[in-house]
Amino acid sequence: MSRKALIERKTRETDISLELGLDGSGSCSIQTPVPFFNHMLEQVARHGFFDLKLRAQGDVEIDAHHTVEDIGIVLGCAFREALGDKAGIHRYGAKTIPMDEALASVAMDFCGRPCLVFDVELPKGKVGEFDVELVKEFFTAFVNQAGATLHIQLLRGDNLHHVIEAIFKAFARTLDEAVAIDPRLSGVPSTKGTL
Repeated sequence: MSRKALIERKTRETDISLELGLDGSGSCSIQTPVPFFNHMLEQVARHGFFDLKLRAQGDVEIDAHHTVEDIGIVLGCAFREALGDKAGIHRYGAKTIPMDEALASVAMDFCGRPCLVFDVELPKGKVGEFDVELVKEFFTAFVNQAGATLHIQLLRGDNLHHVIEAIFKAFARTLDEAVAIDPRLSGVPSTKGTL
């Protein structure tokens, strides 16, 4: 079973091409005009063991909002497509990951019902040129397209770079757990018989 997806999305604001392989080694090629976000997406690929190739252009002369949000949309679509009917997957994942003083907890259910609980208080600010409020925008766009329930909680942290990176690393490891194939399962992990 090939669990891969190629998604392309072009609007008047962004032009995105994304290739995803769920059963990869963490190899990635990320090219967007948002450097800090590139770094976060590399964390998703490497710590989730996903092969990810992303090329994105966007109207960053306005700001990075459209680019970050649309990448969330495209990545969510890619996971939905690569998972197919979700037969044999764990479905659930949960990880708590530290990065220096920051500690983030992420839990996920690929249930088909989009829901984001974002229990993270981030001040208005930037890491480099990246607006930290775009973190929530990315995850909102992702869950809406992936059809996933996602809970993100910041347990502690002061340094914004560390906080956001801990969140993305916990997200990566949670994704890896949730999409992993469980050899004990022969069908969809739901009493309803569908997800």
